[in-house]
Amino acid sequence: MSRPRAEERTGHDDPANAAPTGLPPAPSTGAVPDDLSDSPPDDPSDGPPGDAGPRRPRRHRVLLTIGVVLLVMVLLAVGFAWYVTDRYAGNITRIPGVFSGLDESTRPAPATPAPGTTDVPLTFLLVGVDSEAEDPVPGATAGAGDDATHSEVLMLVQLAADRQSAVAVSIPEDSVVPVPGYDRTNISAAFATGGPTLLVQTVELLTDIRIDHYLSVDFAGFAEVTDALGGVDVRVAEATQARNVSFTAGVNHLDGEEALAYVRQRAGLPEGQLDSVRRHQNYLRAVMTQVARDNLLTDPARLDDFLLAVTNSLSVDDEMSNLDVVSLVLSLRNLDPSDVGFLTVPVATSETGATVGVVDLDLERAARMWTYIQDGSLQEHINEFDELPAAPR
Repeated sequence: MSRPRAEERTGHDDPANAAPTGLPPAPSTGAVPDDLSDSPPDDPSDGPPGDAGPRRPRRHRVLLTIGVVLLVMVLLAVGFAWYVTDRYAGNITRIPGVFSGLDESTRPAPATPAPGTTDVPLTFLLVGVDSEAEDPVPGATAGAGDDATHSEVLMLVQLAADRQSAVAVSIPEDSVVPVPGYDRTNISAAFATGGPTLLVQTVELLTDIRIDHYLSVDFAGFAEVTDALGGVDVRVAEATQARNVSFTAGVNHLDGEEALAYVRQRAGLPEGQLDSVRRHQNYLRAVMTQVARDNLLTDPARLDDFLLAVTNSLSVDDEMSNLDVVSLVLSLRNLDPSDVGFLTVPVATSETGATVGVVDLDLERAARMWTYIQDGSLQEHINEFDELPAAPR
């Protein structure tokens, strides 16, 4: 119980305001001094409505909840990114030691950044290998009638520094060039005898362009990629037939097996290997066009099938990590098929013999092409060279 108070807390301590003597004391208001109250201290979080005081415990609980939700979201995003990276980039085969055997002191200098940026062009050596070919030496039996032995592709592919354009230059596999340790011979011999390392060394010697990465494509994967897209449209200049598949003049919609026959054909084409090279380019252009037209991002199931088919047919050097692959794909998301130029290295003469094909390069025009690639300006000078015709044979 509180003790009687002599005066009100309203400040009646002035003698002039004191109650007259003899009168009963003023009724107690029930006010209790703060230091005598049995009540616990007020909780700022439980103050009366409209109290503007701090509410730290409740705010801490809200912030903790938000933090937990954000952490879960981050973990889900990281987990999904890891899953996607492992599912697709991890599906690509790695080729060990492609560049480890090269003498750095004799290699071309790395590309320099574009003016005012830190971006540099990226150059790939793309090789198409037919795993079903009985003879691994492309061109060794040119003209013998077995198309499966003539299906290797050799392309120098350069992505512009800003990744907004690209050029792909085909080098016919029967091109006669200097091969380190083998004098002058077909460039296909470099791959057949020394694998990817000797092929990279040979192409760098020929072009004086530094190869950043080596990329191999298995022709058997062409069928899977084509079927994952529901087929591709290729334009053919003249009616031909290969592997029991007939191609009519005009647009042909090809399924996987038909596309494989299309890229493998050499026999019956007027310019033999050169026409075959143009077909390889035409097929790649058709795939890019179909992907851009279909907008696979709107169909996750088809996108998954397509990415698995593509990555299952690819092999890259082991210096290219999964993260490198994903970063490269993201950097190319705005690349349009119309911004990719397809060329063939200038050729002086081309012959197809009974046992071996011979392609002599136009060294003067080729040297100008290599110079443009070295400084990243080939796209600007592409009209100086023969581009892939709209309708190859």
